[in-house]
Amino acid sequence: MSTRERKDKHIRKLTRLGGSLVVSIPVEYVDTLKWREKQKVVVKRSGKKLVITDWKE
Repeated sequence: MSTRERKDKHIRKLTRLGGSLVVSIPVEYVDTLKWREKQKVVVKRSGKKLVITDWKE
């Protein structure tokens, strides 16, 4: 693996999908949080940041 690949490992691009924009989440983060495909999450804005948390009923 080159230095550039390691440096940019967690940089993602926004991609248009229908009428929305999507961003992929690094698999290491998903594994650590024990999230799974199709799991519901909550996206909140906090200043200039987005915070993604597990959805609780």
